[in-house]
Amino acid sequence: MRVAVAEDSGIFRQALVTLLTTVGIEVVASAGSGEELLARVAGDPPDVAIVDLHMPPTFTNEGVVAARRLLERHPGLGVLVLSAFNETPQAMELFRDQPRGVGYLLKDHVTDVENLRSALERVMRGEVVIDPDVVSRLVEARHREQELSRLSGREREVLSLMAEGHSNAGIGKRLHLSARTVEDHVRAIFTKLKIASTGAPPGPQDSNKRVLAVLTWLRAAETR
Repeated sequence: MRVAVAEDSGIFRQALVTLLTTVGIEVVASAGSGEELLARVAGDPPDVAIVDLHMPPTFTNEGVVAARRLLERHPGLGVLVLSAFNETPQAMELFRDQPRGVGYLLKDHVTDVENLRSALERVMRGEVVIDPDVVSRLVEARHREQELSRLSGREREVLSLMAEGHSNAGIGKRLHLSARTVEDHVRAIFTKLKIASTGAPPGPQDSNKRVLAVLTWLRAAETR
């Protein structure tokens, strides 16, 4: 796997590069801003780009802007956005429309090398990855409105994993459930919460659309 990194903090950037290199991931470019990263990978894009949410010059949403430009210029490239804080509204801009090969992780979880490697591999495959803490915040916002009272405890677990971007197979593995049982839970969740289903055969792109549908529903609580 070939990875490029954009992070304004030289110390964190070097630590991240060292961590990636230690586990056998090739870092092909390292930059201090989104603009610098775009220039460095223009002629030879990596498999995945890791970008900080806040970078020069304004330290607001440069990471999201850089991610969108990377995806536009290099179809098939995966992008993982990092943030030191749970800044859901800004980060969720990354998942507008039909997301593919994008992810959002909190920096606290980056030091877990297996978690980081898994996220990179998934966005490289075109999947959507969202930090569990971000999902928990969205679920809690909905839970406070009693919106989730229609779901069983198991269905809420499945909903959270769906929002993180896990496939039915991935959910089954984590919860020790059969494929048929997971399918039944997913169908019940969409029905009870009145979330539109894509109706398409299971596949990576359909999974991403499913994530988008769940995120749209969860985010509605934050806009009220």
